[in-house]
Amino acid sequence: MASRRRRWWWLALLLACSWPALAAYDAARVLEVAAARSPRLAEQAQALVQLIERDSTQEESQRLKDINDFFNRRLAFKEDSVVWGVPDYWASPLESLEKRAGDCEDYAIAKYFSLAASGVATAKLRMVYVRARLGGQSLAHMVLAYYAQPGAEPLILDNLRPEVLPASQRPDLTPVFSFNTEGLWQGVGQVTAGDPLARLSLWRELVAKVRAEGFL
Repeated sequence: MASRRRRWWWLALLLACSWPALAAYDAARVLEVAAARSPRLAEQAQALVQLIERDSTQEESQRLKDINDFFNRRLAFKEDSVVWGVPDYWASPLESLEKRAGDCEDYAIAKYFSLAASGVATAKLRMVYVRARLGGQSLAHMVLAYYAQPGAEPLILDNLRPEVLPASQRPDLTPVFSFNTEGLWQGVGQVTAGDPLARLSLWRELVAKVRAEGFL
């Protein structure tokens, strides 16, 4: 638990080089990378690309549900030490689909970049570090939040619960800080706590992987 707490506080100290501008989502690149890795991943990537294409014409509420369901159903929750053999690893969407497993931040990462690929503005999305009450314990956890409008009550996408629910219906979650490609905030409020500038190697490595896969 102590090591997980340290991990999140390192994330809170994101500094240094500016976040790269988002480029266009490239479905052909996503499929090309997946096919080069394995037939099983190619099948998973095809399903995701088809979902993103279909959802790009849907209301954002439907996109949230579809992407949330897609990853919750296809990924099994497993710690990084089991999946990757290291204490901490931030997987790209294709890496998670290839392993068919991930921990809480891998679910949030996959949903974030898939929703962005479908056309949801990243300003509406935040990855949120929370304390989750589960089985009488308070655990470090990450979810994805969606804001229809600035200052609106966020909807929460989570691997612990299958439904996309308003934050007020998730009293088991206590937000600590949230971030996206545009900022770092205390809790889930509108007052910025910093700039998402990354000295953190895991975050930089993730951006590079996601860009190479065609999601950026």
